[in-house]
Amino acid sequence: MLFNSYVFLFAYLPITVAGFFILGRRSQWGAAAWLAGASLFFYGWWDYRYLPLLLGSVIFNYGCAALLAPGRASHRKALLAAAITANLGLLAYYKYAGFFLAGAAQLLAQPLPALHVILPIGISFFTFTQIAFLVDTYKGRAQESRFVHYLLFVTYFPHLIAGPVLHHKEMMPQFADRRIFRLSARNVAIGSTIFFIGLAKKVLIADNIGPYAAPLFDNPGTPSLLIAWGGVLAYAFQLYFDFSGYSDMAIGLSRLFGVRLPLNFDSPYQSRNIAQFWRRWHMTLSRFLRDYLYIPLGGKRCGPARRYLNLMITMVLGGLWHGAGWNFIVWGALHGAYLVIHKVWSTAARRFHLAGDTRVGKVLATLLTFAAVCVAWVFFRAPDMPVALTIIKGMAGGFGLALPDALAAHLLPLHAALTAMGTGFYLGGGTVFIETWTWIAVAALLTFAMPNTQQIMRRFDPALDFQASAATDGQGGRGVRRLLTWRASPAWAAAIALLALASMLALNRPAEFLYFQF
Repeated sequence: MLFNSYVFLFAYLPITVAGFFILGRRSQWGAAAWLAGASLFFYGWWDYRYLPLLLGSVIFNYGCAALLAPGRASHRKALLAAAITANLGLLAYYKYAGFFLAGAAQLLAQPLPALHVILPIGISFFTFTQIAFLVDTYKGRAQESRFVHYLLFVTYFPHLIAGPVLHHKEMMPQFADRRIFRLSARNVAIGSTIFFIGLAKKVLIADNIGPYAAPLFDNPGTPSLLIAWGGVLAYAFQLYFDFSGYSDMAIGLSRLFGVRLPLNFDSPYQSRNIAQFWRRWHMTLSRFLRDYLYIPLGGKRCGPARRYLNLMITMVLGGLWHGAGWNFIVWGALHGAYLVIHKVWSTAARRFHLAGDTRVGKVLATLLTFAAVCVAWVFFRAPDMPVALTIIKGMAGGFGLALPDALAAHLLPLHAALTAMGTGFYLGGGTVFIETWTWIAVAALLTFAMPNTQQIMRRFDPALDFQASAATDGQGGRGVRRLLTWRASPAWAAAIALLALASMLALNRPAEFLYFQF
């Protein structure tokens, strides 16, 4: 079931919210059980055959956690290792078995039987959530003896399919507060506002700009410079608004129940370096990789060389987490290399007192970071390596620079100069070219010059850890941020109502969120 669908908005969500608060007046346990059951129904709507897999994973990890509590059992470390191995083994089978089998067949130069395994939706997220819980339980940071509450923690529908990756201590203590079982007009207003802003990002921006990216990646041919960059930038902004929209919707839906989720997305394209980008893109996954992979590998405690190796390992595995393919491994390796270069440069800048805090320096740093991220997105989106390398060649100008012939009449004063620079003209495609770059310009304006959802809602604690986030600083003029700061007023109610209406009118063909495939 999609957040951006009529059945969710007009059937599932009202019934789930009503049931939770009606039961909450009589029994907090009953309300929690209702919400857990509704979350299972939400998951089963996609494919009920995978409900036993989800429930089996929940029951297994709940039992392991019961044995991992301090003082519960001997050989706790071995049990933790076995439980994590079992979780990763399940994930590896569904996500990577086909990839490794194909690799083995290529290596052995002989055919092997193909595996046709359907990837269960959300398996990466509920697996990582439970691994984090097991480790936290082992270290004495989390404990949950009530099965219904553990089931709710794992399956809670706003985060089940595409994150955020939660810690038990972030979510479940909120269910100990009796106030969340009473319907709050404040929470409904805040939650619905955040939700509809996210819905608009998805259906009005991401879904409209996506078709201008698809042709390049589906059939790149020999893309000239502007064609290559146009398709890549269209995809970069499609993914940005798609994932940002989902993250907003998850936070908004959860706020309807009085539960605040952690931020998962915080204007990452405004980052001035790649380390900042990863603190602001898929924030809970970055936190998971840092806390449960990078630091256990040794982090930065073992000297520069080992630190750089740990960064590369973490990012390559992070890339592999996103998908089973060499292109995802290359994407992760690129980001690992970016982080290593950033760390080396930062060390040199401190040692030699190289200043980079001027306004121009900050703008250039942001543009350089964004360009590097876009280059890496090529490998993330391309179906295979040959397509990715073809697009990269086009972005580097390897296929020249060409403009639609329809624009030639409007560029007569510059025609000679453009021809001297090697610019060619091709028939057709003028409308698509203009529409592509118009959408890119609109998306760039919204991304770099306008406040994000957290900034708009900053007076109302929109999410956990908001005050510590980079969104409190933001970019753009103070006047714009002040004007677009949400308040409970008729004007804002009308604006959000119009945004909601426009979004719902665009739901005729709801599209899945891009992160559902991971």
